[in-house]
Amino acid sequence: MPRYELVIGNMNYSSWSMRAGLVMAASGEDCQQTAIQLRQPDTEAKIRHYSPSGKVPCLIDHQTKTPDGKPLAIWDSLAIAEYMAENHPEAHLWPRDASARAIARAVTAEMHSGFTALRTQCPMNIRRRVAGFVPTPDTAKDIARITQLWQNCQSEFAQSEFTQGGKFLFGPAPTIADWFYAPVVSRFVTYGIELDAAARDYVAAMVAHPIMARWLANAQAEAWSIPVYDD
Repeated sequence: MPRYELVIGNMNYSSWSMRAGLVMAASGEDCQQTAIQLRQPDTEAKIRHYSPSGKVPCLIDHQTKTPDGKPLAIWDSLAIAEYMAENHPEAHLWPRDASARAIARAVTAEMHSGFTALRTQCPMNIRRRVAGFVPTPDTAKDIARITQLWQNCQSEFAQSEFTQGGKFLFGPAPTIADWFYAPVVSRFVTYGIELDAAARDYVAAMVAHPIMARWLANAQAEAWSIPVYDD
């Protein structure tokens, strides 16, 4: 068995699983992915077998033991990202420049804890396409804030002399910050959100990246469905 095992929910709907899954892929480390179908009678029991919180994602490090001898379980997507960045610095999951790294952490934390209106009105559904979507005023504010963050990061860091240019938030390769905004990228596609040229280019770059493209393809092929989200 590989050292790492990532427990996730439905790839099509679980934005938290997507973030952790993309970070694990970007780390380059071998990782077994264990998927648990959400919204089933036994879902919580199955998840609690791995995750103390009863929620996904949860990363199991089979090589690291807790004081009681059990494999280490990390049950939060941001904690998973930080754990992988700390244990595998060679993967450069955060930007190398200290200032860029600080801002990357800030924008990642803002995504991790904010944008409630967008999350509520626009549940992630990679397979779905919604015509004529109209955001509420609060959702429109979230969209404006997100695209402004993207623009600021790219103008201040992605095009800096240190990074030598790049189409992602902090340079030529995605970092944890990009992976944490990946579910938003998928939402913008699903709901046909109107974006300016810079934001459209960023969405296109993310969708085309091999790591994200693989997740999107697997979500499209996933047999599981949650009718309440599809309807």
